[in-house]
Amino acid sequence: MYLCLSPESGIHLRNMFSLIKLPRVFTVHQVPKAFHEDSIISGYRHPRSSATDCVLSLFQLTNETLNVWTHFLPTWYFLWKLMTVLLVEDVWYNEYTWPLLVFLFSCCVYPLASSCAHTFSTMSTRSRHICYFFDYGALSLYSLGSAISYSAYVFPDSWVNSTFHSYYIPVAALNTVISTSLACYSRFFEKPSLRLSKVFRILAFAYPYLFDNIPLFYRLFLCVGEGCTDNEANSIHVPHILFAFLTAFLFATHLPERLAPGRFDYIGHSHQLFHICGIIGTHFQMKALETDMVLRQSQLLVTAPPITFNNTIGTALVCVCINLGIICLNILLLVYSHPDTHPTNNEGKKCKH
Repeated sequence: MYLCLSPESGIHLRNMFSLIKLPRVFTVHQVPKAFHEDSIISGYRHPRSSATDCVLSLFQLTNETLNVWTHFLPTWYFLWKLMTVLLVEDVWYNEYTWPLLVFLFSCCVYPLASSCAHTFSTMSTRSRHICYFFDYGALSLYSLGSAISYSAYVFPDSWVNSTFHSYYIPVAALNTVISTSLACYSRFFEKPSLRLSKVFRILAFAYPYLFDNIPLFYRLFLCVGEGCTDNEANSIHVPHILFAFLTAFLFATHLPERLAPGRFDYIGHSHQLFHICGIIGTHFQMKALETDMVLRQSQLLVTAPPITFNNTIGTALVCVCINLGIICLNILLLVYSHPDTHPTNNEGKKCKH
């Protein structure tokens, strides 16, 4: 079967594509300071872009294009993993799979929220803040998903049913609330002190990560002798930890673009590498969790605290509701208490389409 196009059809197709005009890009000197990225000189989108322009910009090279795709595409990978567990495992009657479900759900949410934030953050200054509020909430949910799955599958044998184990998930849930609150509030410090804002944001996510991984750090690096849970999963946990620290390093240092401003504006700057390392680290984390889950199932079902709706899905749902409440409060604070962050006509004066 052959598909033949007449010359007239070809002309119509060319005319149709010529109507799709991709948005212009600008230099750092043409956009307001609120949109500046450290050591990124060019490739900026208009600070008052329409939603359509934001979507169209994903199909041209800007300094945000790869930030979007490096998280949007992995979202589908983790969604496939989630659907595989839902369809293959008897999840409705097998409570042992619930922590993995919570973790995989959080793995779908955080890259999706990040890709949406990077896509629509140039609609206005206010939109930029709101987009990243949701991004931070999704990241803190991922931290909680990690903690819930670690509690079920990763704790070393010697710590199972310990006092620390019994308080681990409640503290992780509290950390999620603190993380979202601090990260969202950090955006209000950007104008008076960008450095202080960055410090608050790093603390907001570094502390929950370090807390979540206390049992894993002990198991891999400190525990000696019986009760250390030395199995095949340990060799998979190590690259996850390495990529996690590399992710934090890239976020904090803005390398390599800080060494050569303007050279990595479109490809290879730290935020793109940060996204890639974060996704690879999450992949190794997922593989390690699945390995621990299978290898330790018969033992943990006997010795570990029972897995219930309350300490898995229920905790996650409560934290989702609280996080949404925190985000709404910050949006109200942004709108009513900080008029200097409102979009104004001056915002677009520097750059004209």
